[in-house]
Amino acid sequence: MRPDPVILPPRFLRTKEAAEFLSLSARTLEKHRTYGTGPAYHKLGGRVVYGIDDLEAWAARGAVTSTSDPRGRVLPAKRQTLPAVPQPGRYAR
Repeated sequence: MRPDPVILPPRFLRTKEAAEFLSLSARTLEKHRTYGTGPAYHKLGGRVVYGIDDLEAWAARGAVTSTSDPRGRVLPAKRQTLPAVPQPGRYAR
């Protein structure tokens, strides 16, 4: 007689489930993905999935112990302004 198969928890979550895991809306997680401020994700067959470990690591970056601590390293879901980097050889005469 075969023993019952072990049911493993999911290793990857789709956007909706990942957002619920983080207590965010799916739209906020999509914005984070667009702006590059969110957790690491994978593309599998055209689908976006998030690893549980990646979600936990991203959330841990925002951990603080007091309101006087500097903000965590999780950026808001909006376009981040980067310093201008000159392109070598561009517009050169």
